Amino acid sequence: MNRRLRRLLGSTIGMAPVRVRRGVAKGARWTLYPWTSYWRGTHEPAIQAALAALGNGDITGWSCWDLGAHFGIYSVALSIRVGPQGQVAAFEPNPQSFERLERHRRMNRLGWLKTYMAAASDRSGTSELLTYGDLDSTSTHLRYEGESQGDSSKPISIRSLRLDDLVESGELRAPRFVKIDVEGHGHKALEGMKGAVSRSRPSFIVAFHSGAEVGGVTGILRPLGYSWRAIVEPPSNPGEMIGGDYLFTP
Repeated sequence: MNRRLRRLLGSTIGMAPVRVRRGVAKGARWTLYPWTSYWRGTHEPAIQAALAALGNGDITGWSCWDLGAHFGIYSVALSIRVGPQGQVAAFEPNPQSFERLERHRRMNRLGWLKTYMAAASDRSGTSELLTYGDLDSTSTHLRYEGESQGDSSKPISIRSLRLDDLVESGELRAPRFVKIDVEGHGHKALEGMKGAVSRSRPSFIVAFHSGAEVGGVTGILRPLGYSWRAIVEPPSNPGEMIGGDYLFTP
């Protein structure tokens, strides 16, 4: 399907309301298209199972962060499970994805879900999101180490946030769980929340996209006493961790 048709469908029939059929967000209000696997409940079943098992099935009142929220399937799921006593913060720098995330927050009347059109990073300010001309993609990303900016990268300016700043100002509670899926920038995001992590010692689910991200994340969490196991093994070389999803626990 070409890009123009995808956009047309997404902005018309794609906005039709549906319910999430199964999975960790079962029953939530959602939109029809694109990414129908979200409402069908078939998206990343192993990750959904790991989320369902948090807190032995009860995370009422928890504070959770979703870094790289996309349309917000996990943000919504976590918000439903923590309830109004809890707090969920969702970070999504892609403006097109953020618009759908915010729509889903409103559809489900989740006043305790805070959404930020920003990338979690090691500093607050502005950054460039490389889009390669397609904001519909889930692989828009901040620049990888050593990545050159060619004519096709088509960067857009976005806001970046150091999450320790939000905790120190009282805007966010320190987390008990953090999901990180930020296309190779996870170590920078984690660097910006080290204070909160040291105090609250949350569990993490991390999706790895680069060697620098793997080394940076494990280098920060290992000295804090964290251990990890694969939820989804990397498709090619399990020992490298790149392309896999991992649960980190203190």
